[in-house]
Amino acid sequence: MAALDLRPLSLGELLDRTFFLYRRHFLLFIGIAAVPYLVILVPVLAGLMLYGLPARSGSPSIVPAAAVVGIVLIILAAIAVFVAFLYSAGASVFAVSEIYAGRHASIRGSFRLVRGKGWILLGIMFLSGLIMMAGFIALIIPGIYLMCRIPLATAAAMIEDIGPGEAIGRSFFLTKDFAGRSALIYLLAVSLQYGVGLMFQMPFLVLTAVTAKQSHLVLLWTVLGQVGGLLGGILVAPVHTIGFALFYYDLRVRKEAFDLQMMMQAIGPDPVPPPITGGTPPVFGRDAS
Repeated sequence: MAALDLRPLSLGELLDRTFFLYRRHFLLFIGIAAVPYLVILVPVLAGLMLYGLPARSGSPSIVPAAAVVGIVLIILAAIAVFVAFLYSAGASVFAVSEIYAGRHASIRGSFRLVRGKGWILLGIMFLSGLIMMAGFIALIIPGIYLMCRIPLATAAAMIEDIGPGEAIGRSFFLTKDFAGRSALIYLLAVSLQYGVGLMFQMPFLVLTAVTAKQSHLVLLWTVLGQVGGLLGGILVAPVHTIGFALFYYDLRVRKEAFDLQMMMQAIGPDPVPPPITGGTPPVFGRDAS
């Protein structure tokens, strides 16, 4: 696999390369993105079936014990989904990194590289949440601005093998004067998320409204609508992760000449000069006598 060229990219080139990598490695990025959504799908479908079947059959409401069990399962599922999203984000960064280096990237290999870095990802998420919360409490605009300054922390932590605080600091350094690009990547990802999600869910929302009096059909359309929404999320999620991973490389090239560093690493260290041969060099002054 040939390595991608490292050079400063315009915004159009950055987005074009994002979709190029997505198309060329579709199964790789879809497989990585699908993991947290599949974790979501299991409790969602279980909940719909558990609480939808009594309503369909006309039986009494769920007993309190079942409600408590359901709440506990929801909490556990939420934790599992949160962890899965963190690992999926880290795996996507490593997948882009492997592609940039010209190596073969796989779903299992990308997740394997994230192994042992879960606490770092959790720390980044926690600190990022505090930073954005402080910004949104102050005013909405500072919160949005801070959100656009910290999206490269995950890429910095994974590729540079640094801690959460240092990774957020690296993101602030790299995105200085480039927060606008972060905002546009966010805007593209959110627009696609809502657009594709609505496209997959709208038919089932219409069918639910049309068959509102037929509880068994309502349950069916609801399940299919949830599946459609998750499928849309899986299709769009790689745009966000690939885009910011490429943005990280782009800013390192611009600000740190990362392309030259990679070229020097590829060349390797300077070779050791060969030893001088041909006899013992003359002693100083011998030739003058």
